[in-house]
Amino acid sequence: MQLGVVILPDERWSRARALWQRAEELGFAHAWTYDHMSWRTLRDRTWFGMVPTLAAAAAATTTIRLGPLVASPNFRHPAAFAKELVALDDISDGRVIAGIGSGGTGYDATVLGEPAPTPAERSERFREFVEATDLFLREPATSYDGSIYRATEMRTYPGCVQQPRLPLAIAATGPRAMALAAKHGDYWVTTGNSKAPEHLAPAEGLDSIRPQIDLLDDACVQAHREPTSIRRMVVTGGLLDPALDSVDSFTEAIETYAAAGFTDLVVHWPRDDEPYQGDRDQFEKVVAAVLAR
Repeated sequence: MQLGVVILPDERWSRARALWQRAEELGFAHAWTYDHMSWRTLRDRTWFGMVPTLAAAAAATTTIRLGPLVASPNFRHPAAFAKELVALDDISDGRVIAGIGSGGTGYDATVLGEPAPTPAERSERFREFVEATDLFLREPATSYDGSIYRATEMRTYPGCVQQPRLPLAIAATGPRAMALAAKHGDYWVTTGNSKAPEHLAPAEGLDSIRPQIDLLDDACVQAHREPTSIRRMVVTGGLLDPALDSVDSFTEAIETYAAAGFTDLVVHWPRDDEPYQGDRDQFEKVVAAVLAR
C-alpha cells in the first residue's frame, strides 16, 4: 500500500511550499491537488490554479510523485492539457501522475458561460477527454476528431519523460467510466459512494464501494485485461473516514482497504477550518509513525 496526500491550492506559495516539502519528508509516495476554477465554500477565498501549483511543487521537491486529483474537463481541452502534462513531467523529471475525472456539476460546470452538460453529454465528454489525452501523450504528432474535442496535427514533442506516457489515474464509479479506467487507466480512483452517508468508517466504507470494485473487475475482463494490473486508489476525507485518530486506527484502515485489493490510500492535509479541518500536529504524528513502519 502506498500513501498519498491531497494539499488544497488555497495558500500563497510562500506558505504552501513548506507543505509539499513536508509531505515528501514524511514519506508520502504521492501528493495531489484539486483542479477547480473555484470550489464549494472556498469559492470567494484564495484558490490557485492546478498546473502552476504542481509546477512549483515539482521544483520544490525531488522524489514524491505529483498530480491533479482530478483534472476537470469542465474547463480544459485535452490538447492543451496534454501539452501541460508533458511540461510538468519534464519539470518533475518523470514524477507526474495525471488524475482525470468527468468534471463536477457545480460552479465549474457553468463558470465559462455554457449550460451544464446533461449526464449523457458529461459521460461522452469524459470518454473523449480521456481518449484524446491518452493519444496526445503517447503520440507526439497526431490528430483527433471527436464530436466534442478536435485537434489537427497536434504536437507534444518531446513527449513524456515516462514512456510510453505518464500514468493516468481515472476516477470512475459507473459502468461507462469503469470501461474507460479499464482501457486507459494505470490507476482507478474512487472517493466513495455518493449515495451512502458521509464519513463512513473503513469497514462500512469498503462495503459501500464493493459494487464499484465488482464493476471494475468486470470492465477489466471485458477489456481483456488482468484486473490486478490496474492500481486501485481510495481517497478518504469526505465520504470515507481516514481514521486518523490514532496510529492503530489508521493502520487498521490501511489494512482494511489493502485486503480488498487497494494499492493506494490518500488522505487530506488538515486545514484550520472546514473542509478537511484537523489538527496538523496529530496528523503528522500519526502519519509519520505509520509511514515509518
